[in-house]
Amino acid sequence: MTAAVAAAGILLGAAASAEAKECVRKGAVGEAGSEKDAKFQVDEALLQAVDWGAWASWMANGTTPGYSFGPRKYSCKKGGSWGWTCRGASTICKL
Repeated sequence: MTAAVAAAGILLGAAASAEAKECVRKGAVGEAGSEKDAKFQVDEALLQAVDWGAWASWMANGTTPGYSFGPRKYSCKKGGSWGWTCRGASTICKL
């Protein structure tokens, strides 16, 4: 009986960990006077679209507790209202 209870616990634990990680794909646009700053604007908007608390932490110390902020892909062009416009996307997962 102990082995059956342990096996059930392992199965429930595996199911819980699979459910715990939820990922979303987000896209955003940023405009700024430099390409670097426009990418920064994209990063801000991506995090704000998912969790304002994660954004605040990222702004304060560069970390996103409880989230993986995966690699971002950008497409940037000179022009726009501020000098540079970047479009970006990332998959953000809640851990």
